[in-house]
Amino acid sequence: MTLLAAIAVPIVVGLWLVLAGRQLPRTSAWSVGMVAALATLGLLVAALVTDSAFDREWVGVLGLRLALGVDGISAPLLVLTAAIGVLVVLLARSNLPTGGSPSLYLGAVLMATGGAFATFAARDAILFFVAFELVLIPVWLLIHRFGDPHDAAARKDAGLRFILFTVSGSVLMLIGILVLVGSAGTSHFDVLVDAGAALPLGTQTLVAALLVTGLAVKVPVFPLHTWLPAAHATAPTGGSVILAAILLKMGTYGLVRLPIASVPDGFARVAPTLAVLGTIGIIWAGLVCLVENDAKRLIAYSSIAHMGFVVLGLASGTVVGLQAALIGNIAHGVISALLFVVIGGLKDRWGAVRFDAPLPALREHAPRLGFVLILGLAAGLGLPGLAAFWGELFAVYGAWTSGLGPGLLLRVCAAVAALGAVLAAAYALRVGRLLWVGEAQTPVEPTAPTETSGAERLVLAALVVATVTIGLVPHVVWSVTSADASALLAGVLGR
Repeated sequence: MTLLAAIAVPIVVGLWLVLAGRQLPRTSAWSVGMVAALATLGLLVAALVTDSAFDREWVGVLGLRLALGVDGISAPLLVLTAAIGVLVVLLARSNLPTGGSPSLYLGAVLMATGGAFATFAARDAILFFVAFELVLIPVWLLIHRFGDPHDAAARKDAGLRFILFTVSGSVLMLIGILVLVGSAGTSHFDVLVDAGAALPLGTQTLVAALLVTGLAVKVPVFPLHTWLPAAHATAPTGGSVILAAILLKMGTYGLVRLPIASVPDGFARVAPTLAVLGTIGIIWAGLVCLVENDAKRLIAYSSIAHMGFVVLGLASGTVVGLQAALIGNIAHGVISALLFVVIGGLKDRWGAVRFDAPLPALREHAPRLGFVLILGLAAGLGLPGLAAFWGELFAVYGAWTSGLGPGLLLRVCAAVAALGAVLAAAYALRVGRLLWVGEAQTPVEPTAPTETSGAERLVLAALVVATVTIGLVPHVVWSVTSADASALLAGVLGR
């Protein structure tokens, strides 16, 4: 029951804050949210240590079960989700967005965390879909209600795009799941692994195409990515962190659990197209980052590029590529969270962070905050010794050694994706020059940046430690994912 409790606590407390705790003072609401987030993290640790699982009849007439479990593929994502939940609530201590009551904001954060927990722990395809969709509601609330208070039109547009794109992806994903479950006669992931692989190639290809397209919206994959920059540019700092570090990971996790594991032959036919689109996304987003003037939109586009590497690793159909995608998921979650906290903090201090206007030099006014920014940019470009290096390197290697696709298609994708690292270096240097060096003669206004303090400092310190640790000791992730990733693809390739 420990795993079920880890899911229930943030959802129940979040609902209570939204429905019954709206009148709580800010300090009381934050205290309730912090206790719930820490309790969730503690319950998750207990669930992982005890190998907790839960399986009960859910909708008996349809043969659906409330099946929950953890393996090496989902465990790192659950830990990431719990840690991000704690950090976002902690950040609200000193950085609480306007637009609604503190209880409403913290309740939405907790519900998003609990829904993501259920998504990563689900062992049933229908349960996975339901949990996935539940997360979209509080995330939409964070964007639409707590987004940029200075631009109501942009906030409304971002919320509408988020709903239209994600719901459209959900429809395709649901159709794919229903075709798969109806054809295989089961919705349990463990049984689908064999039942789905036994389906005719045409059925597998149809299911894979539907699932990949639906989940590609969530990742997002080019050209279905246009909702993400608008959402990030408008969302509060905590909302951007949840979007980048949790919501996008649910899309790539779905690719692993559904088409790759359940309809491998169908996925093999779709994978080359997915690899090409992921590679285009790497280059396209990198080029946009070279000219984008809004800092939050730039970080959003860089996320699209990084998730392109994750998609390329998955599309390679190799164990190395899958391992690269799994560690790349975690690395991107940590790095993007770090960058959005820094840029969000600067936006709160300055009112906006745009590169088409003179900016104060962080090296002069906030060197410690500037150092964290430079570290995040260096990690984002895949510098050895920092978190993103391993995922991007081995995603390219996995694509280069893949046997999928006609001719040398995936080798071409690998070569082109490697150029993305060059673009990442170029836009990282651009951002570093504009924010770290800045305009030395720009006067320091009262709202100019000051050094981090309090909750913000703790959050950034935790993310810096995670970025360096994953970069120097990738075994902390690979030791967890290796066995299950190898077993999953060994079963797929051995059929």
